[in-house]
Amino acid sequence: MRTIGLVGGMSWESTAEYYRLINEHTRDRLGGLHSARCVLYSVDFAEIERLQTEGRWAEAGEVLADAARAVQAAGADMVLICTNTMHKVADAVAAAVSVPLLHLADATADAVHAAGVRRVGLLGTAFTMEQDFYRGRLEDRGLDVRVPDAAGRALVHEVIYGELCRGEVREESRAAYREIIRSLVADGAEGVILGCTEIELLIGAEDSPVPVFPTARLHALAAVDAALRAPAGPDAPEG
Repeated sequence: MRTIGLVGGMSWESTAEYYRLINEHTRDRLGGLHSARCVLYSVDFAEIERLQTEGRWAEAGEVLADAARAVQAAGADMVLICTNTMHKVADAVAAAVSVPLLHLADATADAVHAAGVRRVGLLGTAFTMEQDFYRGRLEDRGLDVRVPDAAGRALVHEVIYGELCRGEVREESRAAYREIIRSLVADGAEGVILGCTEIELLIGAEDSPVPVFPTARLHALAAVDAALRAPAGPDAPEG
């Protein structure tokens, strides 16, 4: 098994889920006492959140690029950014290392297509829902992406940073998310992307009338698949 490099800590609540999911998938694939070969670099989320809020994305990208270099130096054969929002700086991270970056939006798009869904609702931070770095990549893969209205986007964002990233899971927030999901379905969504890794702490398949696509789980599964795939030969293309 090749070594999975994780750039995490954004927040550690969801990074802990990545670690659990990657090891569960590895055990399921290999059986017995097998667990994943992985390296984790966990950043200080308070620093990253401050840079996000101040719009200092280039500096945030430098922090994550340094973390990616560290996991590669520790033996990682691939790198995952364990958060949707910070894929805004995915290009900077990918450029900092010589091993592949497994892009979260690509793993998500693959799963949506495999389910036969094209029109999807997207829940995430305001950055993810409103900017093009993530939505645009999904749309480039042929998906029709819908987001909540302004009030819905504000609520989804506030619950992520004010509650879920702090380990708080509230029933009233779950009810509010369910209502937002229903509004997306009424707008034509055939599925809903849980486009923030913390949302999976709050919402599951039972909370939606249409399929949900939990991005942390999908990313973790894609990482294990890549780690267990036979390495390409010296003259073979990667992938």
